[in-house]
Amino acid sequence: MQNHSFEQTSWVLDDLLTPDQAQELSDQFDELESRVCQIEEQRNTLAPDMDEQTFLGFLQQIKQVEAMATRLDFYGGLWFSSDTQSSEALNFQNRVDEQLAAVQNRLLFFSLWWKELDDAAARRLMAASADDAYYLDTLRRFKPHTLSEPEEKVINIKDVNGADALNTVYAMITNGFTYHLEVEGESRELTRGELSVHIRGPNADLREAAYQELHRVFEGQSKVLAQIYNHLVRDWSSENVGLRQFASPISVRNLANDIPDPVVDTLLDVCQQNASVFQRYFRWKAKQLGTKTLRRYDIYAPVSESDKTYPFDQAADLVLDTFERFSSEMADLARRVFAESHLDAEIRKGKDSGAFCASALPELTPWVLLNYNGKAGDVATMAHELGHAVHAQLASEHSILTFHATLPMAETASVFAERLLTDRLLSEEPDVSVRRDLLVDALDDAYATVMRQAYFVLFERQAHAMIAQGASVQDLGEAYMDNLQEQFGDAVTLSDEFRWEWITIPHIYRTPFYCYAYSFGQLLVLSLYQQYREQGTSFIPKYLRILSHGGAKSPEFILTEAGIDMASPAFWQGGFDVIGEMIDELEELV
Repeated sequence: MQNHSFEQTSWVLDDLLTPDQAQELSDQFDELESRVCQIEEQRNTLAPDMDEQTFLGFLQQIKQVEAMATRLDFYGGLWFSSDTQSSEALNFQNRVDEQLAAVQNRLLFFSLWWKELDDAAARRLMAASADDAYYLDTLRRFKPHTLSEPEEKVINIKDVNGADALNTVYAMITNGFTYHLEVEGESRELTRGELSVHIRGPNADLREAAYQELHRVFEGQSKVLAQIYNHLVRDWSSENVGLRQFASPISVRNLANDIPDPVVDTLLDVCQQNASVFQRYFRWKAKQLGTKTLRRYDIYAPVSESDKTYPFDQAADLVLDTFERFSSEMADLARRVFAESHLDAEIRKGKDSGAFCASALPELTPWVLLNYNGKAGDVATMAHELGHAVHAQLASEHSILTFHATLPMAETASVFAERLLTDRLLSEEPDVSVRRDLLVDALDDAYATVMRQAYFVLFERQAHAMIAQGASVQDLGEAYMDNLQEQFGDAVTLSDEFRWEWITIPHIYRTPFYCYAYSFGQLLVLSLYQQYREQGTSFIPKYLRILSHGGAKSPEFILTEAGIDMASPAFWQGGFDVIGEMIDELEELV
């Protein structure tokens, strides 16, 4: 590995807006207003027989406004994520949200006109739209679920002070939580990220105490948090099932992902059918820990009491060198995140407790948020999020409308990056016990990414149906416990406080039914990685091509080009077969 100097600092957002520009927000709004007015003045030029160049010129103006709006939106979101307790950040975000909702309403006429255009005219204009054709086709997929212009405007305004506001309140409450845990005889005040270290730590008593503290704090606000969820679910159903006439609540996400309902059903069915795969792994882990049955507290328990940590600079060097061994282009793109100060890895109170990669514009290097504690899992998370950043940059040749991959495809590069890291460490490690620990980490992550996420979505499907029938908070807690029981069988014992786990999962609040994208991505990557092992370096151009499509092609097109049939149960089962082989290898090492 090459030696570099990487510091665990916060990020710089100047590539979006400088602090002076953010302070003079009215100037940004004035420029945005001017551009929107120019577009509105051309509304009457939209016609079925308009020539291609006029249409492309109009679309270019739409993209320019979208780019301006994105800068404001991402700046506000990233500022708030870095300090969810900042009243200035919240005020900025609220002002931007209101302004952008108004812009969206004023330009709504274009998407409504486009959806109502006759097929022949739409095909002619799409044929001239090159990179933006798939975006335009995506808009037309929503034609059966589109309302009138006045109705769509009301919904946009409603969301600002409705669902969006509720999610902001959820983030403010939960990211403001502090947790107290006694560690080595000392009472400590921790963030959620710091608490999570003990959830995956070697001390069984601390794991139990950390989980109990997490749920104790959330349970203290359970009525409020559950009520927020209840309103979000009702809002989702009222709008999408009631008004837009989607077949089911999850169909909304599926259409946005361009994944047919039957394919998602197949994916979830195969996951349910393979619950026994991870139950087998949990029984193995229980034996290693010297217990008859694994406790839910011990799902992520290490099988050895390793206290190995990775300094931040060492972790960064390790991840980047791993990328370099696969593709120098991949490593160079990841290095940009560090070089341009687009990474926030500090641990601090009030910061968003998770990890994410935010890809704003094709020409800008993405921003990555981590809460880096130095554990092996943190190194894997770094690889994961930098994989997202590489994906976005490989797709940067596309426009702002098409460089973002759909959600199921968006996890491809991130999970593949984790696999590269794990495989590299396994190949270099002569110590059997360390190899075992690496496989345990990989299987823990596979569980967290495949089975856990699939069961979140299974719970969401049930919860949305139950809330529509007037279910209480207690009813939802019982349903979640049943969900866990099916998932773990008799391989894991459950404690009652886990009935509150669902209110600790931000995704089911912010982005309903998002989580199957993780299952999709992990199982897809297992298939792709198997191809890499078989084909060697000849696989790399094909893989980079998959990522370079971004969101300019449908998932079906991208996967078919790669020789994958996502409608086949056998394809998804193949991913579980690879997981089973990993468990076989683990059992042989002991």
